[in-house]
Amino acid sequence: MTARERRLDEVRRALREEATSLVTVTGPLGSDEWAWLLTRLPPRELLGAAQRLPPEQLAQTVAELPPDTAADLIAQLPLPEGAALLRTLDPDDAADLLAYLDAGTLQKLLGLLPTALTERLQQLLTYPPDTAGGRMTPQFVALSPDLSADQAIEAIRRAAREAETVYSVFVVDGAGAFLGILSLRDLVLAPPGTPVRELMLPRPVCVRVDTDQEEAARLLTGGNLLALPVLDAGGRLVGILTEDDVADVLEEEATEDFERLGGSQPLETPYRRASTGLLLRKRLPWLLALFVAEAYTGNVMRYFEDTLEQVVALAFFIPLLLGTGGNIGSQITTTLVRAMAVDDLSLRDLRWILGKELTVGLLIGAVMAAIAFGRAFLLGVGPDVGTVVALTIAAISVWSSVVAALLPLGLRALRLDPTVVSAPFITTLVDGTGLVIYFLIARAVLGL
Repeated sequence: MTARERRLDEVRRALREEATSLVTVTGPLGSDEWAWLLTRLPPRELLGAAQRLPPEQLAQTVAELPPDTAADLIAQLPLPEGAALLRTLDPDDAADLLAYLDAGTLQKLLGLLPTALTERLQQLLTYPPDTAGGRMTPQFVALSPDLSADQAIEAIRRAAREAETVYSVFVVDGAGAFLGILSLRDLVLAPPGTPVRELMLPRPVCVRVDTDQEEAARLLTGGNLLALPVLDAGGRLVGILTEDDVADVLEEEATEDFERLGGSQPLETPYRRASTGLLLRKRLPWLLALFVAEAYTGNVMRYFEDTLEQVVALAFFIPLLLGTGGNIGSQITTTLVRAMAVDDLSLRDLRWILGKELTVGLLIGAVMAAIAFGRAFLLGVGPDVGTVVALTIAAISVWSSVVAALLPLGLRALRLDPTVVSAPFITTLVDGTGLVIYFLIARAVLGL
């Protein structure tokens, strides 16, 4: 048992004994440690744990909690206490949390917040959560291009307490239209009277509020930016994306890709808090679809029934052949989907990818064919059947490589998520086609 797990047991024991303060049980912990502990408590214990933390510690911890867990906690607290906690959060974090609350609780909480904060949160809630607008923070420093360097520094000093970052400062006109970005370093080093418009970088990289969050995250990380401006349809600066926002996005997108590659719909909540019903709804549709698709494998077996009856030994190698094709396809699909996720590949690379995977498939097929022939020899099924198995292994290796190389890029070209080409899907597709290849080669070699 790890130190964290022992600490979790201590917390749960203290909750059962109704200890007045958890800090006396665990000792001083950081907000990230408390967040880890609270996310592992069932909902019925979450409120009790929160009420036994010092108010300042609780406020810091809520900022570290996943939005759904924080929403569970806020919903259980008395409304004034929930509103007080919301006021301690950055607006973008508060908006993420509020999106998990029912409409009634949401409106009651907003009614207890300052008008300016309520308006800001309502604006953030109008954007879909998976867009740049849904992820951005409206807390940034904006300056007029007509200010001098010393005036700009003074303005930053006044606004710094409320801003998410001051390392990048944004320049807007009187109507809020985005003009450029200004480095704090360049501003500090400039002569005091230098106008901001001469120091700013005009037309930097920016995104619209409806830009997909993953695309925005790639722009920020790919450009090594500290912050990414987010503009509305009129070109006005309404928020920024920062590195911590992007870290959350990339983690979520990577999790979704892994879940889809496994043949399951992504969970909107951490696995620990996912109910049995939710897991059933996320997994069963894919499994039913694959079940139906797999039925054609039986049809292939039925069609070639006479071939199997004449050479029963062919049946010995069916699991080996199907497993090989599925494994090769899964390896390639996983590699390509990941490469596309980090913008390492695009549709322009199709011919190059196909040539590379075809070459690798041929080499793998040659090695596997030799091994398969040796396996057939050891089973004593005769050289004719061994030749059929070896040729089929080689053919399936090449066929799986081609299919797995084409499908992800083909789906990307159709503007579909390539992660739907999951390992189970590739395996199902290759199973049936692999059997057709096997029996056609058997008929040709054995003269059936």
